Amino acid sequence: MANLSTSIGALQMKNPVMTASGTFGYGIEFEDVVDLTAIGGIIVKGTTFLPRQGNDYPRMAETPSGMLNCVGLQNKGVQYFCETIYPKIRKIDTQMIVNVSGSSPEDYARCAECIHAIELNISCPNVHDGGMAFGVTTEGASSVVRAVRKAYGKTLIVKLSPNVTDIVSIAKAVEAEGADSVSLINTLMGTAIDIEKRKRMLSIGTGGLSGPCVKPVALRMVYQVAKAVNIPVIGLGGIASATDAIEFIMAGASAIEIGTANFLDPAISAKVAQGINDWLDAHNIASVRDIIGVAE
Repeated sequence: MANLSTSIGALQMKNPVMTASGTFGYGIEFEDVVDLTAIGGIIVKGTTFLPRQGNDYPRMAETPSGMLNCVGLQNKGVQYFCETIYPKIRKIDTQMIVNVSGSSPEDYARCAECIHAIELNISCPNVHDGGMAFGVTTEGASSVVRAVRKAYGKTLIVKLSPNVTDIVSIAKAVEAEGADSVSLINTLMGTAIDIEKRKRMLSIGTGGLSGPCVKPVALRMVYQVAKAVNIPVIGLGGIASATDAIEFIMAGASAIEIGTANFLDPAISAKVAQGINDWLDAHNIASVRDIIGVAE
């Protein structure tokens, strides 16, 4: 049995496999089909300071090798999470991390104050205010991280957008403002058209593209960012197997997240964690940390 433990800021994780926000609910919805304690961490669905209704339907569309979504951060707000959800999940033997979003730096900060560990979402492309509006410039990203870091002293992961010309500069900017880690990538912006109705298929026209089709882009960006920052990198984007996960780790990721693949197989995260262990054992490698960033 290899040593799969890794760390993200102050978070000590039993293995490097996490579930991506928006694809695994609050975790407890899946406890009958997967051993939640076999997962290194669960990043729960996006949470905002006030409740959000999300976008109108339709808000999902299938594409070749992936899917588009424009759910729009539908949630019942941070007070509901802290009072109703957190007491149910806090004792699960894995790291529980909350994906936090907002319409202003102050919103982000107020939401973060209530939570143990957060992934700061400055990269959601499916909302009209906040989200990616902050994550596509160094100034916007810095302003949010600065406000949250001032109010929040626990582990702070910042989720980055791929819809930029230079993701490295944004990663370095949030590192300078006190981020403990960066996760990348969020979805790529795309659209789909119904040729019979002669209209776009999503209610707001565009949505976030995820799934195997984005993996090469995500892998390239993880490699670039890992070479440029001194904080841990979390890789995600199209991961559906242990082989995919190991590629991201070799590119420099200290941990990975699985998203769209959860819709096809809700137990995929536990299977990937076991697959990483099996690969390490087969290659006589004692620890997953020994392969972080080894790709030339």
